Amino acid sequence: MVDRRSLGSWLEGPPSDENSWPGKRLGRPRTGPGSIGRVGPRLGAIIIDWAIASVIGYAFFDGSSTAILAIFAVEQIVLVSLLGYSIGHRAFSLQVQKLDGRPAGPLAAVVRTLLLCLVIPAVVFDEDQRGLHDRAMGTVLVKVKH
Repeated sequence: MVDRRSLGSWLEGPPSDENSWPGKRLGRPRTGPGSIGRVGPRLGAIIIDWAIASVIGYAFFDGSSTAILAIFAVEQIVLVSLLGYSIGHRAFSLQVQKLDGRPAGPLAAVVRTLLLCLVIPAVVFDEDQRGLHDRAMGTVLVKVKH
């Protein structure tokens, strides 16, 4: 459960210590495979996934916003459950993992996606650049290639 102490880390702003980086507290490297996925690639990934959902939504459901959101959610749940990444994540060499490096799994994919679709949990993040949707499920979005 997210409590006031969990939220305090993002309220304090980014770390000021030069020997600190997003993911250091989690045992993640500063750069390279296993490091925390940065904001740019994350945004690129979600834009790709949303564009795919939009194309399908316009092609088959007259552009219904509910249909587009549902298609986006199904893509996220199915692909993150089975592979650990969506099409957008794959394009930017990102993967959703548990904190110990294992695949996210079905339960984490479902809950994480439902929270992601609410938007707010995704834009409120901590010093490790983990959104509330990742914190809630003990997951992290990491780079898997250089």
